[in-house]
Order: sequence, then structure tokens, then C-alpha cells
Amino acid sequence: MVRLKEVALDLLFPQWCLGCGREGAYICASCQRRLPRMIGPFCPVCSSPQASGLICPACTSQRPEIDGIRSPFRFDGIMRQAIHQLKYRNLRAIARLLARLLNEYLTANPIPGQVLVPVPLHQKRLRQRGYNQSQLLARELGRLAELPVVTDCLLRQRPAPPQAETTTVAQRRANVAQAFACLNDRLRDKQVLLIDDVATSGATLDACAAALKATGASSVWGLTLAREV
Repeated sequence: MVRLKEVALDLLFPQWCLGCGREGAYICASCQRRLPRMIGPFCPVCSSPQASGLICPACTSQRPEIDGIRSPFRFDGIMRQAIHQLKYRNLRAIARLLARLLNEYLTANPIPGQVLVPVPLHQKRLRQRGYNQSQLLARELGRLAELPVVTDCLLRQRPAPPQAETTTVAQRRANVAQAFACLNDRLRDKQVLLIDDVATSGATLDACAAALKATGASSVWGLTLAREV
């Protein structure tokens, strides 16, 4: 039944490749092969480029709560276009393809995770946008990876300007400091995999990890589609 609905939607609303304009998929097979992938060496915690492959000075000094962040792609080119279409142009249907790319990465590069938790939006931002793009990705990834998705624990308790509007790591950390809280301890002793679209400095994911660990999560890793480099 789900497949029949997908075929009907494709007939009514044909998919066009964001890279080359070819009909058939939002990112065709040829353009998928040219997606800007993250290539090491990078910091094993925040995944920022690090020639030594060791923990970077920022993570050494800040001692982040998050156990690690992984991203298959750089926030550039077609991947940047795809995320913008998902996030700002209401192209929710592309979440299925993007989640498949995440699942392929997760299969090849396993990350500790018993449960998926999307990074939440503040209620004001959620009302403005109408949906949480990270939740869409988490739900599609959960279906593919056969992992449960929890959306009623982690809460964004105060609004803040988008991280893209800040210019330094310090500003980004201050922007999300104590912005998140957990409503309950249902993730106690769980390995949590946080899902988001883009990692910039990793400050948002780290703030989420702090809230989750404060209520007993045993580990918290971040998985995003792309990383800003």
C-alpha cells in the first residue's frame, strides 16, 4: 500500500534532480556519486578537519558532553541545496532519500545507538515552519534502520537565533546553553543517537547531549547529513 502511494505521488508530482535537472529522483544516481563527502582525517569527537586525526584543541579544552559527531557529507553543493529544500522550501518528500543516504553511511560506519532522537525545534519555530526536518529524517531513518524514534523526551525550552546567524564557536555555545531539557528519564541507560540536518560547530548537539546525560543516557552520539567545514 505504501509503495502504491509512492508511485501515485511520483505520477502526480514528478521528481527532478536538484543537481542536473533530470527527471526521476531528487538526486539522481550520477549526482549522488558526486556528493561532497567528508574525508578524514578529522577530530574523532566533533569531526572538524584535523590533520593529526587526534582530538582537536577545541574539544580538548571544552570537554564536550557528546561522545562524537559523524556526518557523511560536507555542507556544500547539491547536499546544501537538498537540505535547504527540505528545511526552508517544504520539500518534505526528499527526507526519504536523505534518510536512505544516512542509513547507508550508518551501515558502513556503525555508531552506538539503541534509539534515535531528533534535535527538537522550539514551539515558536515549529509553528512557523510547520514541521521539524530533523524529525522527518529520524522517522525515515528509524524505519530503514529498524530503530525506535523518541520525540517526547528532549525539549527545546527556549528560543534562540539560528546557529547560522552566529559567527564564532563561543557565540554558538552561548546561543544554545541550557536551551534543552528532558521531560522524563525514559532514555536512562540508553545509547542515544541524535539526528539533525547540519552540524556547524557541534554546539547544538552538545547541548542536547548534556540534557540527555543529565537524565541518565549512557551515551549520546550525533549523526547529521552534513557538516559545515
